[in-house]
Amino acid sequence: MVKYYYTFVSLLMILAPFIFAQVGEGTVFNVKAFGAAGDGVTNDRSAIQRAVDSCSKNGGTVLFPPGKYLTGSIELNNNVDLYLQMGALILGSTDIKQYKEYIPNIKSYNDLFLKYSLFYAEGKKNISIRGEGIIDGQGEAFKVITKVKPDRYMNRPYVIRFVQCNSVKIEDITLKNSAMWMQQYLACENLFIKGITVYNHANQNNDMMDIDGCKNVVIADCIGDTEDDAITLKSTSPFITENISISNCVVSSHCNAIKTGTESTGGFRNIAITNIVVKPSANRIAKVGYPDGISGISLTNVDGGVLENITISNITIDGPQVPMYIRLGNRGRKHTASAVTPNIGTVKGITISNVVATNVGSIGCSISGIPNYYAEDISLNNITINYKGGGTLEDAKKIIPESEDQYPESTGWGILPAYGFFVRHVKNISFSNIFLKFQEEDVRSAFIADNVNGLTLNGFQAQASPNTENLFQFNNTQNGSIYSSKSTSPVKCFLSVQGEKSEKINLIGNDLSNVSTMVNALNSKIVRAEANTR
Repeated sequence: MVKYYYTFVSLLMILAPFIFAQVGEGTVFNVKAFGAAGDGVTNDRSAIQRAVDSCSKNGGTVLFPPGKYLTGSIELNNNVDLYLQMGALILGSTDIKQYKEYIPNIKSYNDLFLKYSLFYAEGKKNISIRGEGIIDGQGEAFKVITKVKPDRYMNRPYVIRFVQCNSVKIEDITLKNSAMWMQQYLACENLFIKGITVYNHANQNNDMMDIDGCKNVVIADCIGDTEDDAITLKSTSPFITENISISNCVVSSHCNAIKTGTESTGGFRNIAITNIVVKPSANRIAKVGYPDGISGISLTNVDGGVLENITISNITIDGPQVPMYIRLGNRGRKHTASAVTPNIGTVKGITISNVVATNVGSIGCSISGIPNYYAEDISLNNITINYKGGGTLEDAKKIIPESEDQYPESTGWGILPAYGFFVRHVKNISFSNIFLKFQEEDVRSAFIADNVNGLTLNGFQAQASPNTENLFQFNNTQNGSIYSSKSTSPVKCFLSVQGEKSEKINLIGNDLSNVSTMVNALNSKIVRAEANTR
């Protein structure tokens, strides 16, 4: 009897992961019971699909016990929960013939090039991919053979692509090595991405995640390190990306850590981003961009649509070339060949607060609309930035082209004439409690406003070099005020006011102890100065 007891216990221990797996409610469908070998060599695609199809009939969990599962495209159905146990590794096939072609019913810019995905779902509900296991797309096997668009994007599978799905959860899993974007969610609703880890440096266009025309989205507690953009909000179709909450993430990117765009047909609305750490990538070889990244925060809208009601707070940024970039442009790219060319979009209602940026490049931050179309109602509060510096007199005199129809990149203009902020074609913008400094001597102004109407600088403290001509420059700016601000080192002039359209400028309660000249203006009557001290 004892012998049989120990035999039973031993058998129970072997079968425990299959019988007692705590993976959720409903029936458990073990992929090995459907014929999956789990040896990393056998193609388990058919077995996995059978398990998924059986699960969808009544709902439940498709279980991946420890093992290596080689597969091509898997299509998820309603009420399917994929669960990868610790030690489970799903390997994307390196043979493109193992991937099905999926062209969604919804038309988007991606239809030009996107056909293949490892996990795909369209029009489904109640689907999830969870667990402690790993999905590895093996994307390095899919070579980029041309630089010509859109051919350079083709024949590279995504790891996850869900289209017009409702009630989606992606939780705790590790995602690695996509051939293209790691995951795209197009026109989905009620999407939850939590606790995932992404490492995506296998190929080009290796985004961490792309939330595209979705609404009601929660992203939390994620860690990502990617070749291309990290947390990316897009709008490649008329569907707007809205009602988005992003929090408590640590991200690294050779490109942009937090980004809206570039595709912006429908636009972006009602977005809250908080408690994010942006740090240098562990991968020090950048295929594109920079080892420490292009930007920390990039908010762009260049293909029509809206960009409004955005709040970003509690962000730590270490390393990228540009801490912050906000851009309204007019690239006007159509999302399909037959679509109407989009009108110029809007950028308004943006608040960015509690940001600390260190070890950033020399370029500077830009906030810009285009002639006759303003970016509006922008507020930046409690911002500390430590720039590399090194700007020259030639940089300080640089004329920045409009480039309104160009791809919006924070590095696109190169070194800006202001080391801190270059603000142009903006209406109603405020800066409060701003602290700027640089590591290498920089003769550029800390701040330049050009064609700005409604500008407030309150508690703006900035470093200057002995040869800096002006700490602040207002060009063709109306209704501008500087309060309780100062240069933290000696500077020739506090404020230069130029341009025939400049008027109604106020200097109130500023500390001018490090300033030789308070104002340099063509018309001194447009500047009102009160209670400034030396």
